[in-house]
Amino acid sequence: MIKYQDIIEAKELLNLPERVSMEEIKSNYRKLIMQWHPDKCNGNDEKCNEMTKKLTTAYKTIILYCNQYKYSFAKEDVERYLSPEDWWFERFGNDPLWGNSKKT
Repeated sequence: MIKYQDIIEAKELLNLPERVSMEEIKSNYRKLIMQWHPDKCNGNDEKCNEMTKKLTTAYKTIILYCNQYKYSFAKEDVERYLSPEDWWFERFGNDPLWGNSKKT
């Protein structure tokens, strides 16, 4: 079982905000690994190796947490993440005055 403190430490190490998408998690991890990987890092090899290990462990912790997360497919939850265009279309549809006649 993952402890809350482990998740928070991993989140902070990977520079993740409170709410984040899987794409953002992967992107932050890739950027940090590119910076700290021993083949790319221009600093102390020992420090680079240690940081790479910490980043990899943090990433695995976050991914494990995300894999255990229960996703909601309830209409109200899904609608929270509509794009502005989809939000508008949901409300006004093909209304000739307010709707988007280009959207099908």
